[in-house]
Amino acid sequence: MADAGLDEVLARVHRDEWARVVATLARRFGDLDVAEDATAEAFATAVERWRADGVPANPGAWLTTTAGNKALDRVRRESRRDAKQRQAHMLTDQLAGPPEPTGAVEDERLRLLFTCAHPALAREARIALTLRLVGGLTVAEIGHAFLVQEATVAQRITRAKAKIKAAGIPWRVPAEDDLPARLDGVLTVLYLVYNEGYLASGADADPVRADLTGEAIRLTRLVRELLPDDGEVAGLLALMLLTEARRTARVSSSGELVTLDQQDRGAWDHELVTEGHALVRDRITSGRAPGRYQVLAAINAVHTDAPDARETDWSQVVALYDRLARLDPSPVVALNRAIAVAELDGPQVALAQVEPLADRLARYHAFHATRADLLRRLGRSAEARAAYDRAIGLARNSAEMAYLTRRRDELPAAEGR
Repeated sequence: MADAGLDEVLARVHRDEWARVVATLARRFGDLDVAEDATAEAFATAVERWRADGVPANPGAWLTTTAGNKALDRVRRESRRDAKQRQAHMLTDQLAGPPEPTGAVEDERLRLLFTCAHPALAREARIALTLRLVGGLTVAEIGHAFLVQEATVAQRITRAKAKIKAAGIPWRVPAEDDLPARLDGVLTVLYLVYNEGYLASGADADPVRADLTGEAIRLTRLVRELLPDDGEVAGLLALMLLTEARRTARVSSSGELVTLDQQDRGAWDHELVTEGHALVRDRITSGRAPGRYQVLAAINAVHTDAPDARETDWSQVVALYDRLARLDPSPVVALNRAIAVAELDGPQVALAQVEPLADRLARYHAFHATRADLLRRLGRSAEARAAYDRAIGLARNSAEMAYLTRRRDELPAAEGR
């Protein structure tokens, strides 16, 4: 196979199988470092073997077997006591025998996700660890999602692994009674994985990663099967579906971001819109107070219900953001509310709400992009240009960078030039 063709196959298999192989080994060996290292070694071996022998009929099974053997070799190398040697033999028998019962969660990656969400770990560590293992995100991508330095993310992951070892946290199938207590962390991770796919980091990466958005939706559907009466699970699924419905209209043929008001609504996936709206209506009629994801889904339902952007009910959007702010009084929510306020009350009112967020959102590209747009609408071109420059410098999505660059370059030239 030509190198280019093999590289493409390896990239696809890595997307499809990395998390599953790591999850399988983590469950069987009870050691995340062993699982990750053995999986990485298996992929390195695949590069050599598959180039010479061709891609096997079942790449996932080949990688699982190869990674399992490498993990066993590592355990044996590190065995210095008879007990360790017996453990290695036991693991050999375990890999050769039938798989252990799957229990409440039947998907390897979802079970790993719930396991990483163990309440003994700090919330930030849980999320960083599961984004790395289950979502397959890099440390840089996780840092971008959290608006923190890469070194901070790496420390969180290292500490989480150390805590698992030190506390003897078992890599077991969570019992059904354990699931609700771990749900918040699980939903947070799924939402972050989806967002990374929908607005992918890295100027050289695809601007939209359908593999990540699709996997996040698949796992969220499985969580809904486990907890069909949980409103936030339904809300997150609805939010993802209503967002995913717009995915193919979000990037132009030239690779530039297409904002919601400019998208071809006829190109949206209306089956996903219908399913998302049905979930939102079901939660509204339940009579229960909505949580964060349900309110976000309702906001997206308002946007996708309008046949034209000019017909968007902005007063309803602002009212929903007011409700969201009571649940999540974060600067990002305040920023998004201000964007809606600009459509309702004008850019001057919105800018007055955006400016106080500067210190808390200094490293968030969307803050500077929003501020740039409001300044542009107010005719303050020099300030808008500086804000666009800052946004472009912080943005990490190629389509978004292209859009921001065009908007900046369309500004009137400064006087005196």
